Amino acid sequence: MTKFESGVKTIPASQEAVYEKLSDLNNLEKFKDSLPEDKVKNLSFDSESIVIEAAPVGKIALSIVEKDPCKCIKFATTTSPLPFNLWIQIVPVTETECKMKLTIGMELNPFMKGLVQKPLQEGLEKMADMLSIIPY
Repeated sequence: MTKFESGVKTIPASQEAVYEKLSDLNNLEKFKDSLPEDKVKNLSFDSESIVIEAAPVGKIALSIVEKDPCKCIKFATTTSPLPFNLWIQIVPVTETECKMKLTIGMELNPFMKGLVQKPLQEGLEKMADMLSIIPY
């Protein structure tokens, strides 16, 4: 399995607050207008899943498959050109600050890895940046 990891982001909120917001995807509704319209289309979600059309990848649907309260939220694709898993890891720093990292794991042959590595890493960083600046 090939893993791609975002940089570690510091969030000025407690581990619990970040986990509570991110573990119910309905909480992200108010932030969908801040996504770039040329990259993201037809975003929809409920409390446990998200569907997004992202250029040039196409339609991707993710569902929460496991929650480790306050520490980790694991997603798996239900629809995707390339199946993958996504983990959001959250660790406390202080009572009012935590750190977050995103990890994608997917089975890739060397040719596909060469094609998707750069755009996937860039997309993962942008997603981590966006999740680190929303108000918790």
